[in-house]
Amino acid sequence: MTRLTIRRPDDWHLHLRDGAALAAVLPHTAARFARAIVMPNLTPPVTTTDAAASYRARILAAMPAGARFTPLMTLYLTDRTAPAEIDRARASGIVHGCKLYPAGATTHSDAGVTDIRRLDATLARMADTGLPLQVHGEVTVTDVDVFDREARFIDTVLAPLAERVPNLRIVFEHITTRAAAEFVRDARSGIAATITPQHLLLTRNALFAGGIRPHLYCLPILKTERDRLALIEAAVSGNPRYFLGTDSAPHARHAKESACGCAGIYSAHAGIELYAEAFEAAGALNRLEAFASHFGADYYGLPRNTDSITLVKSPWTPPAGYAFGNDTLVPWRAGEALSWQLEASVAS
Repeated sequence: MTRLTIRRPDDWHLHLRDGAALAAVLPHTAARFARAIVMPNLTPPVTTTDAAASYRARILAAMPAGARFTPLMTLYLTDRTAPAEIDRARASGIVHGCKLYPAGATTHSDAGVTDIRRLDATLARMADTGLPLQVHGEVTVTDVDVFDREARFIDTVLAPLAERVPNLRIVFEHITTRAAAEFVRDARSGIAATITPQHLLLTRNALFAGGIRPHLYCLPILKTERDRLALIEAAVSGNPRYFLGTDSAPHARHAKESACGCAGIYSAHAGIELYAEAFEAAGALNRLEAFASHFGADYYGLPRNTDSITLVKSPWTPPAGYAFGNDTLVPWRAGEALSWQLEASVAS
């Protein structure tokens, strides 16, 4: 197959940042995706419905001329998020979930939740209103190996939570392990997961290929080949519990190439093309549309998009960097060939 037309996809896990950084990266997503769940871990974080509305307005103001893109907002949960804020979020019509960051789990997560039991009343209100909980699924205790943090989270936090609040809808974000894929597959109704392109295409070996590769450092960290194959199996299975979420996370070059580099891979410049590579390698290009364009919309109770995009099998090479405010943003696969491209948008 050298040409693939699919219903326009959505990105169900995206970081857009703010200000000049937002203006730099938004065109890449808007060219490919009709909608995106926008993560709230700004500085300061988006903890209220009013803040989400303000952030949404800034996103819309930064839209390229002629773009058709809808940001779907989220709230950042803290130990103090009140049930009344859930009511305001649900009534707003613009907030589509609340993000659980265990405190210290990833970039800008220091204000996150220290103990999930502190939010029992808030989570119960989320269950009552149908507002999904979007989970960064890692424990942060120092005696747990970084490669085991997701599996430990399932056992000690997520599985008990799913049982304790049986009507709570949960998206297990950017899953990275066989354990996570199997948990979602076998879970009660209302539980789903996003899967990133990096976790479908890379293993932790890539972090050390010829030296430290800071632009491939993300959290949750890349895992083993056994885990990658389990994620591929889940993504191409046709199971509607799994859907696309790039977790594209832009950082300036100096913030990645430093003594304490930030976690995050920037993939929005090729957000659908990378998935096409992964699905083609698995012999499942015919399953890409459902994963990218159907299952997420269905889970969030939104209509499927009615327009389409076309990918063509024609190699192109992302540049060494994109302008990023006063700095440079290094994209994933910079200087390396990608096999699929968005028609009429080569290296946009």
